[in-house]
Amino acid sequence: MNLAQGGVDPDGLLFANFNQDSSSLAVGTQEGYRIYSLLDPSQLDQTYVYDGGDAWIVERLFSSCLVATVSMSCPRKLKIIHFKKGREIISYNYPDTVLAVRLNRSRVAVLLNNCIYIHNSSTIKVLHTIRDTPPNPNGICALSPNVENNYFAYPGRDSCGELQLFDVQNVVAHHTINAHEAPLAAITFNFTGTMVATAGSKGTVVRVFSTIEGTALMEFRRGFKRCVTIYSMAFSTDGRYLCASSNFESVHVFKLDQDSPAEGGAASAEVESTDGQDDRPQAQAQSWMGMLGSVVGAPSRLLPSNIGDALAPTRACNIARLPTAGHRTLCAIQSAVDGNPPRLMVASGDGHLYVFTVNPLTHDCVLYKEHKLRPDTTAQQPDPAEDEGLAGGLANVGRLGSHSAGPASAASSARSGAAASDSAAATAATGGHGHSPAATSAGYCDDDDEDDDLESLDTPAAGFGTLNLDEE
Repeated sequence: MNLAQGGVDPDGLLFANFNQDSSSLAVGTQEGYRIYSLLDPSQLDQTYVYDGGDAWIVERLFSSCLVATVSMSCPRKLKIIHFKKGREIISYNYPDTVLAVRLNRSRVAVLLNNCIYIHNSSTIKVLHTIRDTPPNPNGICALSPNVENNYFAYPGRDSCGELQLFDVQNVVAHHTINAHEAPLAAITFNFTGTMVATAGSKGTVVRVFSTIEGTALMEFRRGFKRCVTIYSMAFSTDGRYLCASSNFESVHVFKLDQDSPAEGGAASAEVESTDGQDDRPQAQAQSWMGMLGSVVGAPSRLLPSNIGDALAPTRACNIARLPTAGHRTLCAIQSAVDGNPPRLMVASGDGHLYVFTVNPLTHDCVLYKEHKLRPDTTAQQPDPAEDEGLAGGLANVGRLGSHSAGPASAASSARSGAAASDSAAATAATGGHGHSPAATSAGYCDDDDEDDDLESLDTPAAGFGTLNLDEE
C-alpha cells in the first residue's frame, strides 16, 4: 500500500505490504526497501535491507527471495529481483505508471491506470492484457494467493461498486458482481481463493462473496459514520477472521462463521442505500435496529434490500484502537497457532507496526507490541553464508533481461471482461524474440524452509530480446 499519498511522511515511508500469508512485511522508503520476518510478532526481525534507491512498490512472493519492485524514479518499470543474490532477474517497461503489482506462484498481475497485464510467473511472458479498464488511480485490486482458485479482482466501474473477477489461470472472465452502490475502496481474497471481500467508498459495509458462484455469503456493518475510508482488508490464513482498517483510529476484526452464513445478514448485494445515512452513535443505532428487528420478527433477507441491510445483525467484532488517526494503514491477521491467540498487525504511515492480541471471547484487541519501521540504518544484513552457494551483496548483480509491455501483447489482449485467446495467441504476446540461457533464474531461499519454488526457478526461464512495446 502506498503510504505517501498526500505527501511523503517525515520518516520517509513510501510503501508497506504484507506477503500472501502475513509472515513477512516489506517496507519501501526513499532510500530503498526493507523486508521483515513476522514469524514471531513479538520481535521485528530484519531479513534484508536495500539502500540503493527509492522503492514505492515492493511485493514479496510468500517467504521466498523474490520481490517485485517499482521506484518513483522509474515508475513504468517493474523489476523482479532475487534479493539475497542481489540479482535482477528481469525487468519490464510499461506504457504508463505501474500502480499495483500482485504475485502468486503462477501469475504476476500488473495494474496500470487503464489496463492490466497478466504474466506467467514461470516465464514472465505476457499471457493477456485486460484493456479499457476504468481509471483506478489508487491501484485497487487483489490476486488470489491460491492457484487452485486463481482469480484477479478489480473494479469494473468507477461510478459504482461493480467487481470484476477474472480467472487468470485459464485467462477468461469469470464473474461480474454488483457489490456496492458506491465505488469500491478495498478488495481482498481469503487464503484459499474461495471468498472475496469488498468495501465501498462509504466505508460502513463490508461484504463477502463466493468466488466460485459469485454470490453473497456474509455482510458486516462496520459503523454508521460518514466519510469513512477503508484503507485495507485481510482474511486470516485459516479463514476465520476478516480485519479492516480505515482513516479512523479503530481497526475492526470480524469473525466468520461459515457454518451459518445467513446469520450475518447475507442481504442483497445490489444496494448499499443505507451506507452513511445515520450519524447517530453506533451503539445507539445498533440498539434501535436490534429492537426493531425483534419487533418485526422477519429475517432480513425477506425484506426489501434497503431495509434488510439496516436490520442485518452484525457478527461478533473485535476493535483495536491505534494511538493516532489520519495515517494510511495496512492490516493483516495471523491465525491462532500453538495455543497463542490470533494476532492483528497494523502497519501505519506514522512509521510503526502495531501488533494486537485478539481475544474472541471478550471482543477486545490488546496492544501487544509496537515496532518502529525505521530502525538504525546501520542494522546488519543477513549473513550470506546462510544460503549455501549464494553470493551475497549487490556487487554480484547480473542483469538478465529488459522487456516492455505494449502493442506486441495485443494478440492476446481483449477488452475488459472478454474471453482470452487460445494459448498460441498468448504465446504470440512475446513470441518471435530470441532468448538467452543467461536468463536462467537463480533459485529461492526461504525464511521458514517453505517449499514455494516456481517452475522458472527449477528450469531455465524464457528470457527475451529487448521488446520495445512502449509505443501505443
